Amino acid sequence: MTFVVAESCIKCKYTDCVQVCPVDCFMEGPNFLVIDPSACIDCGVCVPECPVEAIFADDDLPGYQLQFLEINAEIAASGKWPVITTQKPPLPEHERYKTIADKLRLLDRNGA
Repeated sequence: MTFVVAESCIKCKYTDCVQVCPVDCFMEGPNFLVIDPSACIDCGVCVPECPVEAIFADDDLPGYQLQFLEINAEIAASGKWPVITTQKPPLPEHERYKTIADKLRLLDRNGA
């Protein structure tokens, strides 16, 4: 099992989760975070830290969010995004985007 960052994170990028991660498995992109499945130790301490409930155990990922299992793994394996270990402010538009659904089209996969 691994944990996965899902769609709610897009255009918000709260980083409360990275500060509690004991193995530094979060990677930061321009408008999204991913969890490196090869580094995640399945502890789950990040889950309650996310203010938009964007982190799920892979077994608990809602069906309409299943593509994020592959997205997290693909981006982490690409090495384009750096590991993030310290909390930063959310994106400036986070309040506007935190309740919007269907944001996959807004995901920026470029380097951070």
